[in-house]
Amino acid sequence: MSYERHGRGGGYRRRYHRDRDDYDDRRREHIETPDEKLKTTIIKYGEVDPIEELPRIEQQIRDQVPRNIPNLAEAFRIAVTEQPYKIPFYAALLRLLHDPSDHGIPDESPVGRLVLEDFWKGFQAFVDKVSWRETRLCIHFFAHLTVAKVISVESMFSLLRSFTAVFDEFGVSHGRAKKAALCAGEGLLIAGPILKAHTSTSVDEIINAIQAYTDTTTQQKWLVSPATRISSPTIPHDTNVELLDILLSSLVLLNKSNFNDTADCVPQPYKAYPDLDPALVKPYDLPVVLVPPEVIELESIPADSGEEAQVKKEEWPEFYVRLFPSDISPDPNTPTGYVIRTALIDIMDVFEVNRKECARLLLEYPKWNLPGTFKPKPGAPVTAEPVPGKDWQLESTIIETVLGAYFVLPESTSKSIYYIALITELCKLSPSTVGPAVGKSIRKLYGSLSEGLDVEAARRFAEWFAVHMSNFGFAWVWKEWVPDLSLAVQHPRRAFMRRAVEFEIRLAYHERILKTLPESMQSPDAYVIAEQAPSPAYDYEDPANPHHDAAEAVLNLLRGRAKVEDVIAHLDSLKGTLETSDESTVDVDSLIRSIVIQSLLHIGSRSFSHFLNAIERYLPLLRNLATGATSNTGAMGNPEAKADILAAAASFWKYNRQMVLIVFDKFMQYQIIDPTDVVAWTFMNGVAVGRLTELAGPMNLSAFEWDLLRSALDKANGRVTIARRKVTALRKEDDDTRARVKARADETMEVDTEPKDDAEAVAPVVDSPQLTTALKAFSSLTKEQKTVLSRTLEGFVSSLAPSESSPHPNPHARTVITEEAWNNRASWGRDEWNAWETWGWYRQFCRAYSPYLRTYANTLYTISFSKFDGAKDPAVDLLKMIWNVAMGQLEEA
Repeated sequence: MSYERHGRGGGYRRRYHRDRDDYDDRRREHIETPDEKLKTTIIKYGEVDPIEELPRIEQQIRDQVPRNIPNLAEAFRIAVTEQPYKIPFYAALLRLLHDPSDHGIPDESPVGRLVLEDFWKGFQAFVDKVSWRETRLCIHFFAHLTVAKVISVESMFSLLRSFTAVFDEFGVSHGRAKKAALCAGEGLLIAGPILKAHTSTSVDEIINAIQAYTDTTTQQKWLVSPATRISSPTIPHDTNVELLDILLSSLVLLNKSNFNDTADCVPQPYKAYPDLDPALVKPYDLPVVLVPPEVIELESIPADSGEEAQVKKEEWPEFYVRLFPSDISPDPNTPTGYVIRTALIDIMDVFEVNRKECARLLLEYPKWNLPGTFKPKPGAPVTAEPVPGKDWQLESTIIETVLGAYFVLPESTSKSIYYIALITELCKLSPSTVGPAVGKSIRKLYGSLSEGLDVEAARRFAEWFAVHMSNFGFAWVWKEWVPDLSLAVQHPRRAFMRRAVEFEIRLAYHERILKTLPESMQSPDAYVIAEQAPSPAYDYEDPANPHHDAAEAVLNLLRGRAKVEDVIAHLDSLKGTLETSDESTVDVDSLIRSIVIQSLLHIGSRSFSHFLNAIERYLPLLRNLATGATSNTGAMGNPEAKADILAAAASFWKYNRQMVLIVFDKFMQYQIIDPTDVVAWTFMNGVAVGRLTELAGPMNLSAFEWDLLRSALDKANGRVTIARRKVTALRKEDDDTRARVKARADETMEVDTEPKDDAEAVAPVVDSPQLTTALKAFSSLTKEQKTVLSRTLEGFVSSLAPSESSPHPNPHARTVITEEAWNNRASWGRDEWNAWETWGWYRQFCRAYSPYLRTYANTLYTISFSKFDGAKDPAVDLLKMIWNVAMGQLEEA
């Protein structure tokens, strides 16, 4: 009996607590207010059918009493700036709300006008904060409302002119001018029909202003075009297009037709409504707006540092590759093509935080475009007749747009992984339609490798290809590329095969990737895949090696975690033994460094954590080796000793080039070597590491060597940036301290008639010890940055315009830049393609690091180019031309 009572009581208590927990959860659950529900409804508008939902949402807004205009305006602002593909339909909704109605409150302005007035406040905030994307999308909204005759034409013209005025600013950056041009040009593209009917002179004024600016960017465009000849500023527009150029061409075409064709490329759902009665509703006049001046943050830089204030990163013209003909995807040079490409780019930009949602919206984009623009999905009901000249393939258009954004030079807007992951999500959502578009894109890009595709774009292509294959079982029809094995071994197509396979192996393992290749590509003579899996190559493992015993003794000490002092003492003893040995004919110091480095890497080869532990445990030993001595004597470092350290690490990981990059990066991070040492080693060796050494001709600078240079450059530049921020923060602390002390002193003087001998009443006139130390570190790092940039530039110059004393002269460096040589590139061999690739990486170096190079432009030019003054050499002329364009100097210095 007691057991039953206990059971019933326990069950009751459990139910009681469970019900109470559910009650507490319900109490904590947020209940939406009517305002929040309406706001959510506005933002989610159009999920089913945007046209049919318009009257219902209009009625919901009108029925709200009392009206919360700020809440409605905020909903419109969020919707317009975060769902740009819906902007025409939100304009239609506001047009309906702008119409007087019996449902409104007597003697009250139309709801639409009240919302628009509050919406403008948010737009003004975007302008003040220089939020260019939000500003541009709001202008799209205003342009649609102008066509709907909700906004006055004169005020819209004034708004657009305020952005074209940016072109006249002194020293305006390209990034600022480009964004202002997009605001003015896209606003004109949408509102063109009503603006042109009002006055054609103002329309021509806006177009001419954009044209005048784009005419000044010819050389900049040449330097960042992803498909161009090295020596010729001619840009093939059939393979790539530039953002402002296609905007301008679209405006010119529309202007010729008096913007009558705008309705064929831009949805205008509000056109179905009758015009507003001007006697009842006066068009809204947009207030005057001034675009704030460009903000350049001048950071606190010591006067004796030799460095000017660092400005924000330079922005270049945006080029997008074209992959498909105009019957597959819209031509971006046409108004329709520009509108579609811009809409897709905006979706990608806004939804970068959620690639899955972005992929879904991209595939649903036809719902927000004009009917008949894209082919219907296979098996889907046909809701509209195909439009002549349109009927494009949606998936091909999307993939072309995504890859175009991915290949923007010198670097894409978002991280590479975002575009790669986005394509993967698209394939998962619709594999039957997106998969073929991806395959066609790969084949098109592969074919363009020998037609002038930029080396940086080719590197990204190989990276995307490998990651994409890893997500879909590494399934690719490699046999299609077997005939290209007859090309020169350094031909871009064969180089792409090697890089793609190397990346694939990093994402899987050697044996699996080997099985995916045709038999002809598996052969060592094909130079597509290595004979063995990536693995360490310990030079002293073979007992037949004459230094095997010496290396084993060092290895055992390191494995036993011997003290650094004991290891150094053993190395001193070993050095004496080797020097007295008659059989030893090698540099003893270099040999000892090689033994120690390879032994440490051998211990750390089991895993990344083993590697870091070994390095951190013997940091004093490694830094001691870098001084050029095996005892505790030594100073700042020995370049030859550091070169030996790098050579030993590269030799140990010669079958795994990724580990070479990792080890070099960690050596720089732990300050065992400097970025300058990596740059010097890369150019002095000039050959690929490992199994492809025999393929490297004179001064072969491939994507791998560029990765080494980029790692060193980024390390040096990053250290300066961090040091600058630290100096700025400490200087601010000192200034605040002085201000507080001065304020206390002023208060004391107001109270006391006689001055006090108070140490705190006197503000310090000297910098704090922390700031002094930071300034010294900043000065040292600035010198290192300058040296790294200088040595990199000198390395490129000596490689592309080699003198007789150059260590790795390539006689073809000068010939590959001529027009005749380019036209005969089918006959190029290994050295010609090596030289062509090196020229490509020099272009990437100048454009990608131009913000840092411009800081020392005059000094670097004098060091690297002054020796060529008066010389007539086409290679030198091209080197200077690329340099001057990157430095913003359109004429030779």
